[in-house]
Amino acid sequence: MHPGEIIGTIAVLFAVVALAGVWFSIYNSLVALKNSVARSWANIDVLLKQRHDELPKLVKTCEGYMQHERAVFDKLSEARGALVKAHTVEQRAQAENLLTQALGKFFAVAEAYPDLKANQGFLQLQARISELESQIADRREFYNDTVAIFNTRLDQIPDKWVAGWLGYTPAQLFHAAPEDREDVEIKFAMAS
Repeated sequence: MHPGEIIGTIAVLFAVVALAGVWFSIYNSLVALKNSVARSWANIDVLLKQRHDELPKLVKTCEGYMQHERAVFDKLSEARGALVKAHTVEQRAQAENLLTQALGKFFAVAEAYPDLKANQGFLQLQARISELESQIADRREFYNDTVAIFNTRLDQIPDKWVAGWLGYTPAQLFHAAPEDREDVEIKFAMAS
């Protein structure tokens, strides 16, 4: 072999090794991001399960006080049923939005019952569910940040090529319910 051929062969080998290194680096980072999306959803799911477990206790505590509010209990039950049937992230997000709306209406109706609002069990459950709602909101934000990073990487070259080879598709963001985006009507009562 001539010295020029040796240098050419070394250059080709170096280029192949460099390309393989880049490919493996992209591959590993995409796998890590995909796992981060799954982990961040699992963190939300843990909190959703905790909230789901607290709801029967809340309903049981309130039923005696709110006997005439069957529609509120029905909406909570319907929302919990939707959760059981939901399997994808998008279905879970829709079911969770229904549950959040039902809880909001439930707590609004509970305001009309002073004896209920004074009940320690109700107050503890209300505080626990409010705490879970706050944690869920934080985790949703983290999940959406992780999904945004993952989806951006899937659209960037050369990551797009590796992602296509892996069969990766964009992850679903956790969206607010359409009702949560509507303007809130605020009325001030005028003193006479």
